[in-house]
Amino acid sequence: MTGHAHSRRTVLTTGATVAGAALGTAALAACSGPGTDGTPPTSVPKGTRIARLDDLSVGSSKAVTTPDGRKAIISRPAKDEVAMFSAVCTHQGCTVKPEGEQLHCPCHNSLFDPYTGEVRGGPADEPLPRIDVEVRGNDIVTA
Repeated sequence: MTGHAHSRRTVLTTGATVAGAALGTAALAACSGPGTDGTPPTSVPKGTRIARLDDLSVGSSKAVTTPDGRKAIISRPAKDEVAMFSAVCTHQGCTVKPEGEQLHCPCHNSLFDPYTGEVRGGPADEPLPRIDVEVRGNDIVTA
């Protein structure tokens, strides 16, 4: 015989470790793929309707789901102006919700400006990622 004899336990442990590492790598790749980190939708064609302008009064914000399934916040600062941001808090990934004149993270109380996405109060220290949208007629669409 050449080489080292391996016990069944060594072979099984090594196999489980390799399989676990492969699954972990696949899971991290899936979690960090396009669109999951608040970046603009990549699988949604430009001009895809997100909401109707009539569904959002001036000065308000609304939680929406993008056509590719991501949580977002859309805000209307003026009659013909809208802004959209990822609803994923930049602190630890909880879902931000419109609350009065701000966006609030219920997990750790971070506050964000609904029209710029900028941090108004921590612990978050990064703004919410912008998602490009525009007004076309009565529709709010991807830009």
